[in-house]
Amino acid sequence: MPLYEHVFLARQDLAQAQVDTLAENATNILTENGGKVVKTETWGLKSLAYRIAKNRKAHFVMLEVDAPPAAVAELERQTGINEDIIRFMTIRVDAHENGPSAMMRRAERDRSRSPRRDEEVEA
Repeated sequence: MPLYEHVFLARQDLAQAQVDTLAENATNILTENGGKVVKTETWGLKSLAYRIAKNRKAHFVMLEVDAPPAAVAELERQTGINEDIIRFMTIRVDAHENGPSAMMRRAERDRSRSPRRDEEVEA
């Protein structure tokens, strides 16, 4: 089956539990149509480059999918109907990335670079 990456942006006013439910619903849609989700990553609440439907921030979620095209079409159809999702994008990939995605590696790198308050050097 073809491999895909599906990323969606959920409204900023949703709780993390609601965002997890959206990801679970997407997983259920794919499994009911003969596909499977290989990996799910929640990138967290991030600022947007520009306002989308009066939102300045959004919850980012990525799903790595192994599914037939019909299952992906159904996922996109139902995602487009959902009012809690403000943007989504699905792309076909040749292979899924091993380990964490670039966004997760970036978040880890940023955390390791910034000193914690108790480790700050006083001048």
